[in-house]
Amino acid sequence: SCGIRCNPEYSEIETDIYNPCFKNSRLGTTLDNFDDSLIDGIDGLHFHTMCEQGSDVLKRTIPHIEEKFGKYLYNMKWINLGGGHHITRDDYDLDTLIECVNYLHDKYDVQVYLEPGEAVALNAGYLVSEVIDTAKNGMDLAILDASAACHMPDVLEMPYRPNIIGSGQADEKPYTYRLGGPTCLAGDIIGDYSFDKPLKEGDRLVFCDMAIYSMCKNNTFNGMPLPSIYLQKLDGELELIKEFGYDDFKMRL
Repeated sequence: SCGIRCNPEYSEIETDIYNPCFKNSRLGTTLDNFDDSLIDGIDGLHFHTMCEQGSDVLKRTIPHIEEKFGKYLYNMKWINLGGGHHITRDDYDLDTLIECVNYLHDKYDVQVYLEPGEAVALNAGYLVSEVIDTAKNGMDLAILDASAACHMPDVLEMPYRPNIIGSGQADEKPYTYRLGGPTCLAGDIIGDYSFDKPLKEGDRLVFCDMAIYSMCKNNTFNGMPLPSIYLQKLDGELELIKEFGYDDFKMRL
């Protein structure tokens, strides 16, 4: 079944790198470039306009989809509303999502698809790091064996601030540290976090929500090793699933 990705030229994503509808985007065909003479054999239209957002955003987006491409939906078998739906988030409004899906299905007689990929593993997985050194330069610094550039690229790209178990915002708890990786990149900074006690060499910090992009986007910049993957069973037992070494670094070159 063939479809066309369309750009309704509307999005509420604030960070351009994650916004498929920002100015001059290469993602999706705009109405001005939509050649309806080639629509024969096309079964559906695809719209991916969201990123980690709620159903309220979807509801506000649908009128823009209809305004530009609604007349074509009557001849389609399906509509794909893409990804970016945070369906498993605690405050997600499922009733509004159901309302949107039923509205499109009933009005255009189409099968409605969603791609909630991140929502499937939201808040799953941990990255366990260790403090390898501390220093001071205008504020307290802590160097970890984990790197934002290598292990958590979204921290720099999005930008994104992962939660650390037992930590707080800067100055929320008595001891605030700027956490950085051991690479040569000056901007390899995870962020400023506060703790109940001073950090020292050997302390372990546990980052949450690491099962998604931290695995598929990590890299070996500066020869940094990739983190081993463990399965923690319900009884607390840890099972090593995979570990990485120099050969994994070499094979990427």
